[in-house]
Amino acid sequence: MIEYLYNFSISLVAFLVVLSVLVYVHELGHYLAARQCGVRVEIFSIGFGPEICGRTASNGTRWKFSAVPFGGYVKMFGEQAPIDGREAEQVNASDIKESFYNKPLRQRAWIVFAGPLANFIFAILILGGLFVALGEPHTPPSISTVQSGSAAERGGLKPGDVFLKIDGEKISRFEELRRLVQLSPNRELSILIKRDDRTIRLSVTPDAVEETRFGTSRLVGRLGVGRGTSDLTFVKYDPFTAIYKASIQTAKMARDMLVAVGEIIFGERTAKELGGPIKIAQISGEMAQAGLVMLIQFAAILSINLGLINLFPIPLLDGGHLMFYLVEGVRRKPVGQKAMTVSLNIGLILILALTIFVTWNDLVQSSLGRLFQ
Repeated sequence: MIEYLYNFSISLVAFLVVLSVLVYVHELGHYLAARQCGVRVEIFSIGFGPEICGRTASNGTRWKFSAVPFGGYVKMFGEQAPIDGREAEQVNASDIKESFYNKPLRQRAWIVFAGPLANFIFAILILGGLFVALGEPHTPPSISTVQSGSAAERGGLKPGDVFLKIDGEKISRFEELRRLVQLSPNRELSILIKRDDRTIRLSVTPDAVEETRFGTSRLVGRLGVGRGTSDLTFVKYDPFTAIYKASIQTAKMARDMLVAVGEIIFGERTAKELGGPIKIAQISGEMAQAGLVMLIQFAAILSINLGLINLFPIPLLDGGHLMFYLVEGVRRKPVGQKAMTVSLNIGLILILALTIFVTWNDLVQSSLGRLFQ
């Protein structure tokens, strides 16, 4: 019991630290874009609810920590236009100039988009820093061993083969091979390999195997090939190359996340893979105990997740606001107040339902949930 409480405390602290940093980065994106466009920012809060502590900057922004540490927000002046004439008369010219609603459509869209963009940039900087300091893990995409009876053996792969492309995508590292194969259980792959001095094209269908990771079971693809144990190296880069490599890595991870969400939507993967705050806290704790580097890498992955999720076209999220602005750009006038209110209520219901679902998933699959079974 003491060990469980200790692990729970580590997980909770690591989760709150990582979440607070990522929320700060996200909201800082909104804040900087708003200030760039001349919008007055009234509140910058890490967390929701009653204020714990804070200070007021010289420009009038109240920077604070709030009691509920799950998220945060930036409150800008004039986020909604005055509804009635009396309310409009009380707004002076200076206020109108600094109000969010009075800004051109392109500036409002930029302010909203800047939050998710900040998360992507943060992930790139984290990964780029690791590539400069420690190096990028690199393993040649060559086969050292082929398991008997595996998909690789059935497909004609042999030790010594070097992967060149999978479904047209260039393969330069064994890690890229593993990523593509895991996403393709029971799906035929077109594989281009180099064998001696020949280039050969094969069709191989990875086996579907159940993998349990961080308490969640899912089907992944497996070829049944292994790499040499001494092949792993860490390649360090100069800062410019590191940022380029980190950008490519971030784009690939974002794409993989979108593919996984699409497969869940179309029933190709189980929705039990979705995790909520309990699962994230559990993984944060495990990463923290594995070392600072693992925790930083996990923070980069979470930052990409946060940026992507906020771009989904769901009302209340940044993507939902961008969807409204797209409609406004097409119609040449803002979305009506009634339609906006109905959409926001629907978005709130969807988000609450998803939150309940993923939290239930977490409880069922976590050690905390097993205590009640």
